[in-house]
Amino acid sequence: MKKTWKRVTAASAVLALGGSLLAGCGQGDGENKTSPTTTNQSESAKPTAPVTLNISLTGTGLPLPEADVLKKELDAKLGTNLMLTAIQTAEDYNNQLRVRMSGGNSPDLFQVSNIDMKEYADKGLLLDLTPYLDKELKPAKTFITSLGSDLLKKSTVNGKIYAIPRNGDLPFNSFWIRKDWLDKLQLKMPTTIDELLEVAKSFTEKDPDGNNKKDTYGLTGLELNAFAPVLGAFGVSDMFSSGVFYGKDGKLMNAFNDPAMPQALAFIQKMIDANVVDPEFMTNKGSNVQQKAFQGKAGIVNMAWTDIAKDEMVNQYKTVNPNAEWVQLPAPKGPAGQFDGSFDFDKPSRLMAIPKSLEKDQVKLNKVFEYINYISSQEGNNLVMYGIEGKHYNLKDGKVSMTELLAKEGNHFYMYQITGRPNDQYLSTKFPKQKAIIEFAAKAQRIRLFDSSVVPPAGFNKADADRYAAEELVKFVYGKRPISEYSDFLKTLEGTFKYKQYTEAAEKQIKEQGLIK
Repeated sequence: MKKTWKRVTAASAVLALGGSLLAGCGQGDGENKTSPTTTNQSESAKPTAPVTLNISLTGTGLPLPEADVLKKELDAKLGTNLMLTAIQTAEDYNNQLRVRMSGGNSPDLFQVSNIDMKEYADKGLLLDLTPYLDKELKPAKTFITSLGSDLLKKSTVNGKIYAIPRNGDLPFNSFWIRKDWLDKLQLKMPTTIDELLEVAKSFTEKDPDGNNKKDTYGLTGLELNAFAPVLGAFGVSDMFSSGVFYGKDGKLMNAFNDPAMPQALAFIQKMIDANVVDPEFMTNKGSNVQQKAFQGKAGIVNMAWTDIAKDEMVNQYKTVNPNAEWVQLPAPKGPAGQFDGSFDFDKPSRLMAIPKSLEKDQVKLNKVFEYINYISSQEGNNLVMYGIEGKHYNLKDGKVSMTELLAKEGNHFYMYQITGRPNDQYLSTKFPKQKAIIEFAAKAQRIRLFDSSVVPPAGFNKADADRYAAEELVKFVYGKRPISEYSDFLKTLEGTFKYKQYTEAAEKQIKEQGLIK
């Protein structure tokens, strides 16, 4: 088969591509498996040379193999030749993986979405990991469950586990506000959505940057995510950027069917009508939001702390204006209380599957298990988090202190963290200056989402439904469609786009997982 995968530079992935035949394999029962870490390993399963493992996933920033210091260290410790391949976008990755799976040429360990995991599992293409979890993969299972008790449920299809889940990050987003603008205009920090609107008006109309030009807006952001804490004030999730399923009064709620949604949209429309919102917020792309914030085009933004509070980010906006001071703003209060948007706390940041065909190659399968278990140990997890002791970090009295070399060579290390990491420990170690900022974002109250537990039913086209919903919600907030027609929007969504099938399937799946009664 012609190879179409490209090695790209990455920042969120794990190891490489490669050649396991898997098409047409039947389901395995997990019997007669031996672990490379046990003393009764069969002679036939002991490798005599480095074992090549092809591992693939999404990401950018991956160095070439000869420059990958972590690959070299892991290869030396495990007797492997880890070949990591990362594809930049999820769409490209999924398309190329689908070609490989249909051609019987899957990697040895590869990323899957929860939707694809179900499809591949139903077709008998994935190894059922359930029989291995209490023996060959017991160290990994113990580590994973310590990071999130429900994580393995996210890897389940028809009661069987088909993937290794990596825990997600802590919540990073919150409103940020220009404190120096507040001080100049003698304004207090807004605490309610009405006060937020008034501050946004002042930032728009009262020349907070002092350049005698009307060239600032109160708020900017990326599509409707710009209003996540405002939606949260009405008890509604920020839909397209986070998810739509959450609990309300002990029952499952879908954001579009939430009775509070029309009220939330009406308030956003009020903000837009007041001309305090960046008129390009629905078309902002990539780093546009960050650039506008740093250039002083707006004074309030919903953004991840990693994009505004890292030392290099602070240096960027201080270069533009040395007096600029961006600080976190607690979510404003509204009719439903105070929620800093929504977050799926149990959503794995990555699911990694093993092809069923690999059970025919005991040597390679054992090496995959050995790698997964090693990076789940304290030694291995420290290695994939911080690099090589004495080189990338130093350890004194049990505390990790990083060297400058880690910043130069370690941007891709997280790709090797297949089973996850203890985020509190990792983030506070890597970003000691931002510890209070990290805690602020992590501890903010958020609407708890269930979307990672839901696989859309057959016959439902989620992409089409989402596209229609997004188009109509934009019309509502811009006043191009009256809020009074919201019920008509729901009828079309549930009828023409079969959205009711989706919500019914979601309720069944979420109840089966015990997340709601």
